[in-house]
Amino acid sequence: MSVPGIVGVLGGGRMGAGIAHAFLMAGARVRLVERDQDSAEAARTRVLASIEKSTLRGDLAEPRPVIESFAVHVDPAVFESAGLVIEAVPEDRTLKAQALAHIEQIVAHDAVLATNTSSISIDDLAASLTRPERFLGLHFFNPVPASTLVELVVGSRTGRAVVDSAREWVATLRKTPVVIRDSPGFASSRLGVLLGLEAIRMLEEGVGDAADIDAAMELGYRHPMGPLRTTDVVGLDVRLGIAKELARQLGPRFEPPRLLRQMVDAGKLGRKSGEGFYVWNEER
Repeated sequence: MSVPGIVGVLGGGRMGAGIAHAFLMAGARVRLVERDQDSAEAARTRVLASIEKSTLRGDLAEPRPVIESFAVHVDPAVFESAGLVIEAVPEDRTLKAQALAHIEQIVAHDAVLATNTSSISIDDLAASLTRPERFLGLHFFNPVPASTLVELVVGSRTGRAVVDSAREWVATLRKTPVVIRDSPGFASSRLGVLLGLEAIRMLEEGVGDAADIDAAMELGYRHPMGPLRTTDVVGLDVRLGIAKELARQLGPRFEPPRLLRQMVDAGKLGRKSGEGFYVWNEER
């Protein structure tokens, strides 16, 4: 099975742009919607830059057809012709629920709705929908073009056919789907955040510096990237939001360390701000 002919993406930040890029590379037509024209232009720039990188790497021989399959809008009415719409707005329960309820009023009766949440309950978000059986989580990982995993998060009312279709769509993206039952933090966030928070506490306590703590996991456990560098890539603000949500649901073992809160308050968000636990000199 191929990807849906038209895929909608709501939100064009780093994750939304990455999701759009993945589906474009798989041959879909992508309609990305942002809240205003300035945000739309920024999203367009992110996606086009990602397509250019794929071309330079040799992953894409001719970029023109891919670029012509991509459009950015500020009106979600363009989602009415999409077979799949993925919500990728910031990790806020109320914002996501409102966005999904609005999209559901626009899309076709047989369209699939998905959220890219990394920690919010699928059943909680489905409560705002009239047809929760066509809704699931599609949790992509940052950076989307390089990541090979997508978490399919199945709510209690998600239809089996929707899960089967999502599994096939992910495979066409040359990524591996893992199916996880809706639970706090799913699998990846719950494990990854816990490791990241403990690494931050170790840094806070002076157990070691960031590079050495990361090296312990990279060399000792063969992690491709240590937990502090991973936090920089994900975004300290994103990780803080997830930690707060997990602490609310699972208790104090997920309570964010003081250092994480201080760094977010100081605007040290990781790669996207140029500084986190490391200094990032790459183009943002």
